[in-house]
Amino acid sequence: MPRVSEEHLERRRQQIVEAAQRCFARKGFHQTSMQDVFAESGLSAGAVYRYFKSKDELVAALASDAGTDIRAVLLEVMRRDPLPTPAEVVGAVTAWMSQNSGIEGRLRLAPQAWALALTDPEAAGYIRPTVIGIRGMWRGYAQRMAEAGWLPAGTDLDAVAATLFGLLPGYLLQFLIVGDLDPRALERAVRSLLPYGRDQAGTSSP
Repeated sequence: MPRVSEEHLERRRQQIVEAAQRCFARKGFHQTSMQDVFAESGLSAGAVYRYFKSKDELVAALASDAGTDIRAVLLEVMRRDPLPTPAEVVGAVTAWMSQNSGIEGRLRLAPQAWALALTDPEAAGYIRPTVIGIRGMWRGYAQRMAEAGWLPAGTDLDAVAATLFGLLPGYLLQFLIVGDLDPRALERAVRSLLPYGRDQAGTSSP
Protein backbone atom coordinates (compact mmCIF):
# COMPACT_ATOMS: atom_id res chain seq x y z
CA MET A 1 0.00 0.00 0.00
CA PRO A 2 1.51 3.37 -1.02
CA ARG A 3 2.41 5.76 1.78
CA VAL A 4 0.21 8.84 2.21
CA SER A 5 2.15 11.97 1.31
CA GLU A 6 2.92 14.66 3.87
CA GLU A 7 1.05 17.12 1.67
CA HIS A 8 -2.09 14.97 1.82
CA LEU A 9 -1.81 14.64 5.60
CA GLU A 10 -1.47 18.38 6.01
CA ARG A 11 -4.44 19.06 3.74
CA ARG A 12 -6.57 16.65 5.76
CA ARG A 13 -5.43 18.20 9.04
CA GLN A 14 -6.26 21.68 7.73
CA GLN A 15 -9.67 20.45 6.60
CA ILE A 16 -10.43 19.34 10.16
CA VAL A 17 -9.06 22.51 11.76
CA GLU A 18 -11.11 24.72 9.44
CA ALA A 19 -14.25 22.69 10.17
CA ALA A 20 -13.66 23.03 13.91
CA GLN A 21 -13.08 26.75 13.49
CA ARG A 22 -16.44 27.19 11.80
CA CYS A 23 -18.20 25.14 14.50
CA PHE A 24 -16.54 27.00 17.36
CA ALA A 25 -17.27 30.38 15.79
CA ARG A 26 -20.97 29.52 15.39
CA LYS A 27 -21.63 27.64 18.63
CA GLY A 28 -18.72 28.33 20.98
CA PHE A 29 -16.25 25.85 22.41
CA HIS A 30 -18.50 24.42 25.09
CA GLN A 31 -21.54 23.88 22.85
CA THR A 32 -19.55 22.27 20.04
CA SER A 33 -19.15 18.50 20.16
CA MET A 34 -16.72 16.32 18.27
CA GLN A 35 -19.77 14.99 16.40
CA ASP A 36 -20.33 18.53 15.13
CA VAL A 37 -16.77 18.58 13.83
CA PHE A 38 -17.21 15.20 12.13
CA ALA A 39 -20.32 16.46 10.34
CA GLU A 40 -18.81 19.82 9.39
CA SER A 41 -15.63 18.27 8.02
CA GLY A 42 -17.44 15.49 6.17
CA LEU A 43 -15.02 12.97 7.68
CA SER A 44 -15.52 9.92 9.84
CA ALA A 45 -14.79 9.89 13.55
CA GLY A 46 -11.79 7.66 12.90
CA ALA A 47 -10.36 10.06 10.32
CA VAL A 48 -10.66 13.03 12.68
CA TYR A 49 -9.31 11.17 15.70
CA ARG A 50 -6.27 10.17 13.69
CA TYR A 51 -5.21 13.81 13.88
CA PHE A 52 -6.90 15.14 17.03
CA LYS A 53 -7.75 13.00 20.03
CA SER A 54 -10.00 15.57 21.71
CA LYS A 55 -11.68 18.94 21.39
CA ASP A 56 -8.89 20.42 23.54
CA GLU A 57 -6.35 19.38 20.92
CA LEU A 58 -8.39 21.22 18.30
CA VAL A 59 -8.48 24.30 20.52
CA ALA A 60 -4.71 24.07 20.84
CA ALA A 61 -4.27 23.81 17.07
CA LEU A 62 -6.50 26.82 16.43
CA ALA A 63 -4.78 28.88 19.13
CA SER A 64 -1.39 27.96 17.69
CA ASP A 65 -2.44 28.83 14.13
CA ALA A 66 -3.95 32.17 15.21
CA GLY A 67 -0.83 32.99 17.19
CA THR A 68 1.35 32.18 14.20
CA ASP A 69 -0.77 34.43 11.97
CA ILE A 70 -0.67 37.48 14.23
CA ARG A 71 3.03 37.06 14.98
CA ALA A 72 3.78 37.05 11.27
CA VAL A 73 1.84 40.30 10.82
CA LEU A 74 3.53 41.92 13.82
CA LEU A 75 6.96 40.80 12.67
CA GLU A 76 6.48 42.27 9.21
CA VAL A 77 5.33 45.63 10.58
CA MET A 78 7.80 45.92 13.45
CA ARG A 79 10.81 45.16 11.23
CA ARG A 80 10.05 47.92 8.76
CA ASP A 81 12.73 50.49 8.06
CA PRO A 82 12.50 53.28 9.03
CA LEU A 83 11.20 52.25 12.43
CA PRO A 84 7.39 52.45 12.41
CA THR A 85 5.73 54.55 15.08
CA PRO A 86 3.45 52.90 17.65
CA ALA A 87 0.47 54.35 15.78
CA GLU A 88 1.61 52.76 12.54
CA VAL A 89 2.15 49.36 14.17
CA VAL A 90 -1.20 49.43 15.96
CA GLY A 91 -3.00 50.70 12.86
CA ALA A 92 -1.60 48.00 10.58
CA VAL A 93 -2.24 45.15 13.01
CA THR A 94 -5.76 46.19 14.03
CA ALA A 95 -6.72 46.63 10.38
CA TRP A 96 -5.59 43.05 9.77
CA MET A 97 -7.45 41.87 12.87
CA SER A 98 -10.66 43.49 11.65
CA GLN A 99 -10.39 41.72 8.31
CA ASN A 100 -9.92 38.34 10.02
CA SER A 101 -12.66 38.58 12.65
CA GLY A 102 -15.72 37.78 10.55
CA ILE A 103 -18.40 35.32 11.61
CA GLU A 104 -16.13 32.34 10.94
CA GLY A 105 -12.82 34.15 11.35
CA ARG A 106 -10.07 32.56 13.40
CA LEU A 107 -9.51 35.66 15.54
CA ARG A 108 -13.17 35.66 16.54
CA LEU A 109 -12.33 32.61 18.63
CA ALA A 110 -9.60 34.37 20.62
CA PRO A 111 -11.81 35.70 23.47
CA GLN A 112 -13.36 32.23 23.85
CA ALA A 113 -9.89 30.71 24.10
CA TRP A 114 -8.85 33.30 26.71
CA ALA A 115 -11.92 32.52 28.80
CA LEU A 116 -11.26 28.79 28.51
CA ALA A 117 -7.68 29.30 29.68
CA LEU A 118 -8.94 30.84 32.94
CA THR A 119 -10.58 27.60 34.05
CA ASP A 120 -8.82 24.87 32.06
CA PRO A 121 -5.12 24.33 32.89
CA GLU A 122 -4.58 22.40 29.67
CA ALA A 123 -5.99 25.25 27.59
CA ALA A 124 -3.88 27.71 29.58
CA GLY A 125 -0.86 25.65 28.61
CA TYR A 126 -1.65 26.36 24.96
CA ILE A 127 -2.60 30.03 25.30
CA ARG A 128 0.03 31.27 27.75
CA PRO A 129 3.06 30.67 25.46
CA THR A 130 1.30 32.53 22.64
CA VAL A 131 0.64 35.53 24.89
CA ILE A 132 4.21 35.52 26.18
CA GLY A 133 5.57 35.21 22.64
CA ILE A 134 3.57 38.17 21.33
CA ARG A 135 4.51 40.27 24.35
CA GLY A 136 8.13 39.37 23.65
CA MET A 137 7.76 40.80 20.15
CA TRP A 138 6.52 44.06 21.66
CA ARG A 139 9.58 43.96 23.94
CA GLY A 140 11.81 43.79 20.89
CA TYR A 141 9.95 46.72 19.35
CA ALA A 142 10.31 48.72 22.59
CA GLN A 143 14.04 48.05 22.43
CA ARG A 144 14.14 49.53 18.93
CA MET A 145 12.20 52.55 20.19
CA ALA A 146 14.75 53.04 22.97
CA GLU A 147 17.66 52.75 20.53
CA ALA A 148 15.99 55.36 18.30
CA GLY A 149 15.81 57.79 21.22
CA TRP A 150 12.01 57.68 21.37
CA LEU A 151 11.97 56.65 25.03
CA PRO A 152 13.62 58.30 28.05
CA ALA A 153 16.75 56.66 29.41
CA GLY A 154 15.93 54.04 31.99
CA THR A 155 12.43 53.32 30.66
CA ASP A 156 11.06 49.96 31.79
CA LEU A 157 10.87 48.26 28.40
CA ASP A 158 9.00 45.25 29.78
CA ALA A 159 6.26 47.57 31.05
CA VAL A 160 6.16 49.38 27.69
CA ALA A 161 5.78 46.04 25.92
CA ALA A 162 2.95 44.93 28.23
CA THR A 163 1.15 48.24 27.76
CA LEU A 164 1.37 48.22 23.97
CA PHE A 165 0.38 44.56 23.87
CA GLY A 166 -2.80 45.39 25.80
CA LEU A 167 -4.06 47.59 22.96
CA LEU A 168 -4.64 44.59 20.69
CA PRO A 169 -6.97 42.41 22.82
CA GLY A 170 -8.71 45.60 23.98
CA TYR A 171 -9.38 46.53 20.37
CA LEU A 172 -10.55 43.03 19.47
CA LEU A 173 -13.05 42.86 22.34
CA GLN A 174 -14.56 46.24 21.44
CA PHE A 175 -14.66 45.37 17.75
CA LEU A 176 -16.42 42.04 18.36
CA ILE A 177 -18.77 43.01 21.18
CA VAL A 178 -19.62 46.66 20.56
CA GLY A 179 -18.84 46.80 16.86
CA ASP A 180 -18.28 50.55 16.62
CA LEU A 181 -14.48 50.83 16.67
CA ASP A 182 -12.57 51.63 13.48
CA PRO A 183 -8.86 50.69 13.37
CA ARG A 184 -8.13 54.07 11.79
CA ALA A 185 -9.68 55.81 14.80
CA LEU A 186 -7.50 53.74 17.12
CA GLU A 187 -4.43 54.62 15.07
CA ARG A 188 -5.23 58.32 15.31
CA ALA A 189 -5.74 58.03 19.07
CA VAL A 190 -2.42 56.24 19.54
CA ARG A 191 -0.71 58.91 17.44
CA SER A 192 -2.13 61.58 19.75
CA LEU A 193 -1.21 59.71 22.93
CA LEU A 194 2.21 58.43 21.83
CA PRO A 195 3.70 60.94 19.38
CA TYR A 196 7.08 59.47 18.51
CA GLY A 197 9.41 59.80 15.53
CA ARG A 198 7.70 61.05 12.41
CA ASP A 199 4.44 61.54 14.34
CA GLN A 200 6.22 63.82 16.80
CA ALA A 201 7.59 65.84 13.93
CA GLY A 202 4.11 66.20 12.51
CA THR A 203 4.99 64.62 9.18
CA SER A 204 2.89 61.44 9.42
CA SER A 205 -0.16 60.96 7.32
CA PRO A 206 -3.39 62.13 9.02
